[in-house]
Amino acid sequence: MNPPNPSILQRQSLATLLPAVLLSLLPAMALADPLPSWNAGHSKSTIVDFVESTSDPDNDDFVPQERRIAVFDNDGTLWSEQPAYTQLLYALDRASEADPEALDTPLKKAAAEGDIDTLLEAGEEGIQALLSLSHQDLSLSDFQQDVSDWLANATHPATGRFYTDMVYQPMLELLGYLRDHGFSTYIVSGGGLEFMRVFASDVYGVPPQNIIGSTGEMELVDLEDDPQLYKRGGDIWLDDGPGKVISINRHLGQRPILAVGNSDGDVPMLIWTTEGEGPRLGVLVHHTDGEREVAYDSDSHIGRLADGLEQAEARDWQLIDMARDWQRLYPEKP
Repeated sequence: MNPPNPSILQRQSLATLLPAVLLSLLPAMALADPLPSWNAGHSKSTIVDFVESTSDPDNDDFVPQERRIAVFDNDGTLWSEQPAYTQLLYALDRASEADPEALDTPLKKAAAEGDIDTLLEAGEEGIQALLSLSHQDLSLSDFQQDVSDWLANATHPATGRFYTDMVYQPMLELLGYLRDHGFSTYIVSGGGLEFMRVFASDVYGVPPQNIIGSTGEMELVDLEDDPQLYKRGGDIWLDDGPGKVISINRHLGQRPILAVGNSDGDVPMLIWTTEGEGPRLGVLVHHTDGEREVAYDSDSHIGRLADGLEQAEARDWQLIDMARDWQRLYPEKP
């Protein structure tokens, strides 16, 4: 009788041991922290309980996957917005290079000189003047390539980081955690649609079709020979405040069950989300961390949060205290 083949014995041993090893790992896997950059506390437990209950078929709060939709603001919610919105800084940079002959109004001159305060005080008219120097009469492909080149080289004036490195690590974890539990994640922002589509897929894992943002007029040219979309002047659809609710309805046709924002411009989106039927959660990020970032709320021209603070308490939204709830802000540098 031939002795057993050692390789067969090894395979039999592995076959015997493998189930036991896997079973021993299950408790650790089950206890793995889905949000490691969040400190333990009410905010974290509220979010985890909501995600787990709405994605568990055996839970009374279960929500079918096709209705498991989460919407996120971008500026100040997913990445830093101080001292100014990143897209605004891009536009100012490009406006500074404008042909002097194009500076035919005081607001255009202010844009070319980087006078943010004057532009913000002028409201939509000021933004329109800035966009006319930086975002218009370009093909869409040229514009997006220019944005990509700028993001690859421009750095934040205070941190020296690239802007795409100033995304919030706790939010990256939350986006991934939601998708792992069958949620579809969308960005609904006052930022430009075409601007965000340049980086959102790589940075947030949110594909272009899941980006909802402000848009200007577009023109299709050279349809027969070399079709190109061009960014033009004219009216702008501002995806902010009530506009966010209208945009969500146009794109999704249903209410999300989770909405995350950080400013008064996000309040209508959170009300629209949380006033629907069934389990729902509204989350507001409160910038309380003056040491690691900038502490601001009701007195800020950028990301003002005043009405939202009152609404959060009245409507039982989860208010994230950045200084208390987040262990760290940004991803580790490579």
